[in-house]
Amino acid sequence: MSHVRRSLSLLRVDGVLGGVFGGCDASGLVLLSRSTDVFENLALEDWIDANVDLQRRGVLLLWRNRPAVVIGRHQNPWAECNLAAMRRAAVPLARRRSGGGTVYHDLGNLNMTFFASKKAYDRQRNLSVVTGALRRARPGLDVHATERLDILLNGRFKISGSASRLSRKSSYHHCTLLHSADRSALAAVLRPSCPGIHSNATPSVPSPVANLLDHAPSLQWDELLDALVQQYNAEFGYDAAVAPVDPADELAFPGVGRAVAELRGWDWTFSKTPKFSVQTALHLTDAVSAASCSARLHVEVKGGVVESCVLDVPAHWLPPRLVAALAAALVGDRFCRQRAAAAVAAVLRTENGELQRRLLDLGDALVSVIS
Repeated sequence: MSHVRRSLSLLRVDGVLGGVFGGCDASGLVLLSRSTDVFENLALEDWIDANVDLQRRGVLLLWRNRPAVVIGRHQNPWAECNLAAMRRAAVPLARRRSGGGTVYHDLGNLNMTFFASKKAYDRQRNLSVVTGALRRARPGLDVHATERLDILLNGRFKISGSASRLSRKSSYHHCTLLHSADRSALAAVLRPSCPGIHSNATPSVPSPVANLLDHAPSLQWDELLDALVQQYNAEFGYDAAVAPVDPADELAFPGVGRAVAELRGWDWTFSKTPKFSVQTALHLTDAVSAASCSARLHVEVKGGVVESCVLDVPAHWLPPRLVAALAAALVGDRFCRQRAAAAVAAVLRTENGELQRRLLDLGDALVSVIS
């Protein structure tokens, strides 16, 4: 029976602090998260980085998530993903603490986090564990790591991307591995929500992707995980077995619940977005007369909050006082569709007839841009 099968058969790991992380010997650890919740797994990463003595030992964390989109620490979610499509599909958005680009996670994607001291930080060495494991499992696979710290299959298809975080004494480097991910869902959600964004946020670099299963149809999860554990041990001189852990266990990981709550929150997910602006056209149509016109929107957003808003709408379409009232109602509030819709509704209550109808159309156009 493989290391992974033995580990999955365990009912519980008690006393993670004293058991898995305890002891005086400098050894490696391989942890397998029982959770498929993106926020719990990201919180577990941060907990290990903050609480485990990585000067004494390396740690490899293996984890998978239910469908989710994960953006980098310095990215703009409105520019990176289709928030409306994600809401319809109940796909959550998470911002991790490391840099790098946006990725789609589902149960067909494996995440690997290599923890080490800052001195031992070596991303190419970590990626050699992944490529070595793939060659161990399927010697015919043509895989190699690039200078950009991606792993390519057949010299073309990206099957793994990387991001990392360095602290004063510790480091972690995490990477994905596409085994059997839903590529149609990936394509549907990894596209901009909002037109006309101007930002200095870190942009993602699109690449053609492939699943391992497309090129190695018989490669099963247990076999892949076992090859990774064996290669990790071989590369770093360890003899670690897999220990399953539950990131939601407060007894094992004190304070992890607070970290999960922070990662789930709007403030962390959206307010940490670098300052940006939106400049785009709005197409307006009167539902009764079928008349139409074009307008312009210019919004400045800082900390996820609308700092200024200018609406340029022809005076024959709507009186300037109404246009100014709507723009002013957005300023100082979150740049999100719910708050924008509430602002539009408040201004709508002041009007009726044709003006209300046209104001509603302008409001709908605004909300659709904000997504």
